[in-house]
Amino acid sequence: MITKEAVIEALSQVQEPDLGKDLVTLNMVKDIAIDGKKVSFTVVLTTPACPLKDMIEKACVNAIRLLVDKEAVVTVNMTANVTNNRKDNKAMLPGVRNIIVVGSGKGGVGKSTVSVNLAIALAQQGAKVGLLDADIHGPSIPMMMGMRDERPQMTEVDGKGMIVPLERYGIKAMSIGLLIDEKQAVIWRGPQASSALKQFITDVYWQELDYLVIDLPPGTGDIHLTLVQTVPVTGAVIVSTPQAVASADAKKAIMMFKQPQINVPILGIVENMAYFTPQELPENKYYIFGQGGAKKMADQFELPFLGEVPIVQSIREGGDQGIPAVVNDDHLAKEAFVNIAGKVAQNVAIRNANLDPTKVVEMMN
Repeated sequence: MITKEAVIEALSQVQEPDLGKDLVTLNMVKDIAIDGKKVSFTVVLTTPACPLKDMIEKACVNAIRLLVDKEAVVTVNMTANVTNNRKDNKAMLPGVRNIIVVGSGKGGVGKSTVSVNLAIALAQQGAKVGLLDADIHGPSIPMMMGMRDERPQMTEVDGKGMIVPLERYGIKAMSIGLLIDEKQAVIWRGPQASSALKQFITDVYWQELDYLVIDLPPGTGDIHLTLVQTVPVTGAVIVSTPQAVASADAKKAIMMFKQPQINVPILGIVENMAYFTPQELPENKYYIFGQGGAKKMADQFELPFLGEVPIVQSIREGGDQGIPAVVNDDHLAKEAFVNIAGKVAQNVAIRNANLDPTKVVEMMN
């Protein structure tokens, strides 16, 4: 007879590779059912985008057959409950579990491209995702998401007027570019831009989200400081290109987040425009900007390297047409963005398990 106790004992030998503890201790095993030789149970992962999902499932099946009954017919149902380590008062974005900022030290490295495709890839794997364009002066999310001619609606929540974010490709999105004429320049001083960002955070009806991806403006300025002082940021993704000048500027972004008074964990580094691949020769790689600059930087700072994104003409075309690369199954860059999303989700779960709770940064003026 297969017993529930034997199943639990066997699964207590299966480690969650990222968190370094077994599934039973982590309370990840639910709904064990036994019918003769048939054994079924649910494993609750820390994120639907878990890149180790297949490995964990295989380890569970092997444990039951090796330690309980070699003839057992094992069914593992995989589900997910995205982890959350917020310990602030949740006055801001109360329904958002994790806030991921995407930054770089300079413009033109493809930060918005990474933000859009990261957000959509996380949603494709089952997460509830929002995308906030915090680049007040140069918003590009409306064009890249195919929303240029759309305007958000208003709704009333507890007697307060709230902006309803637009929905496209399975995610919710908001940008200053959705509220103004795109021919208009946003000429605001730093405090005005910071005030507008705060309004996006407080006046947009995001509801429940597993991840809110925030596309930061270039550099290390007012908007960045306003953000970390307004909401608890789970972690930052840094985007660079292989050139030395881009790496030097990306290092400044890393050092900003690592400042003791800010102390936002770095979830990893993405190398965008890593190599050129012609659409008609997908096996060819031409490292026209040099090779491995972002990888070396990740090693130098002992940070996770999240992956390389190639230069493919269709990434630019898709961005201009409002069709991100990750929504096209035949796109050469789709696999890169999906893998990056999996690693980001993985590193969020590791961060939530091992580091101090996320909280709003309190800085002396």
